[in-house]
Amino acid sequence: MNDTGTLLVSGGTEKVVRVWDPRTGSKNMKLRGHTDNIRALLIDSTGRYCLSGSSDSMIRLWDLGQQRCVHSYAVHTDSVWALASTPSFGHVYSGGRDQSVYLTDLSTRESVLLCTNEHPILQLSLQDDTIWVATTDSSVYGWPAEGQTPQKVFQKGGSFLAGNLSFSRARASLEGSAPVPVYKEPSFTIPGVPAIVQHEIMNNRRHVLTKDTVGSVKLWEITRGAVIEDFGKVSFDDKKKELFEMVSIPAWFTMDARLGCLSVHLDTPQCFSAEIYAVDLNVTGAQEDLKINLAHETLRGLLVHWSKRRPKPGPHSLSNGDSSIGKDVSLKNLPHPRSDVDDGSENHANNVLPSFEFSTVSPPSIITESSSGGPWRKRITDLDGTEDDLPWWCVDCAENGRFPKENTKCGFYLHPAEGSPAPNITQGKLSAPRILRVLKVANYVVEKLVLEKPLDGSPDSTFAMGLTSGTSALDSSSRLGLKPWQKLKPSVEILCNNQVLSPEMSLATVRTYIWKKPEDLILNYRVVQSR
Repeated sequence: MNDTGTLLVSGGTEKVVRVWDPRTGSKNMKLRGHTDNIRALLIDSTGRYCLSGSSDSMIRLWDLGQQRCVHSYAVHTDSVWALASTPSFGHVYSGGRDQSVYLTDLSTRESVLLCTNEHPILQLSLQDDTIWVATTDSSVYGWPAEGQTPQKVFQKGGSFLAGNLSFSRARASLEGSAPVPVYKEPSFTIPGVPAIVQHEIMNNRRHVLTKDTVGSVKLWEITRGAVIEDFGKVSFDDKKKELFEMVSIPAWFTMDARLGCLSVHLDTPQCFSAEIYAVDLNVTGAQEDLKINLAHETLRGLLVHWSKRRPKPGPHSLSNGDSSIGKDVSLKNLPHPRSDVDDGSENHANNVLPSFEFSTVSPPSIITESSSGGPWRKRITDLDGTEDDLPWWCVDCAENGRFPKENTKCGFYLHPAEGSPAPNITQGKLSAPRILRVLKVANYVVEKLVLEKPLDGSPDSTFAMGLTSGTSALDSSSRLGLKPWQKLKPSVEILCNNQVLSPEMSLATVRTYIWKKPEDLILNYRVVQSR
């Protein structure tokens, strides 16, 4: 689309150039001639002439007053994606899918190959005697253009007469008569970061494997927006297989790399479906059963600068009558997902776990819609606390710890293994958090056997080790073990589909990789000799 203030022209997939009156919104005319999508348009300053570039590889010059095509230029061998003209509209620079930039005299039809690039050309911009070229690569290149006196370029030789038919240049190229570029190297290069062209979300739903345009494979931690390992130029598929983990975490975000970088999309309430134990994030001093909601902590990390700069409420605005003014709250002692709100300069909302700290050197940007409906974008370090267009659910989550509670439970049945002398200790279906470890199920079985149906008529000291009397619920708040799960050696094995389960597996992982059925999960247990 292009305009001069009095006329507006548009192209598209219908192979016609449309001319509009921007004052009335009415369509003045349709110009037909291209045989494929129109990808680039230019109008001269008088509003009389229009240039169009198309996927049919042609450039056409239109006389809008006469409503017809006055010239066709066949200089490219593939789609034309970008056009730029000299101030007098006497010459045009063109580029496209064939990775070449041509300079063409619109009057004499003389054309010359200005330069070639390593990637298809997306945009052109003429500035004085430099033509700036943007390609599918992330860098921008400045080439000599003689924009004020383009005749100097033709004096260097290598020019040819542009044909009228699109196949003429393609045929010349096949016959080996392709022109030689006037310039071999750009005058300026503005280097960009290699664009991401391939990505894969890992099963732990925190790491993403990427490959960029130079072939480098990297592992990102999404909750910090940082690269945690650069593998160099290795096979993406082989590295993906190597990093595979048999874990099952709900998909709490979606992702794309259409901009050449990772864009993470969070939508409520789905984003709050993933939880993880704090010990898995190496949170110092965290209780064994403390759960972390990944979206909650990620939003707090993203909005920490906004929260610190946000005007504090008055002394009578405390949430739920909280009176912990000015207290230095230790994160490890706070229940999750609840957070206390006070009017101190530093509170829980400003204390971020290390696994959710985003870089201030290369910070990510937040993109959302304003109240007027238009999108806005800011780096997280540029948020000043006055932004009122942040989604209310993000603010409520980051500031107050309130968010929709998704169903994180998993129903299952627990029966003695076939051939095991162990008694049946449950009636009906059990329910537990999806992230509950198999070790906890084993502890539950041991507890039931010891406290309610002891073997050999008396509690075994091995079974009773580390158990809290009277606790029988399979809930994250239970305190069945006094030692970390990694060190406790259960005397009961838990099986699924006749396969002994690893103690660190979660119920969700068992259901996904071992059970593999839509019906309720069935687990079996058997007593083994104490190790």
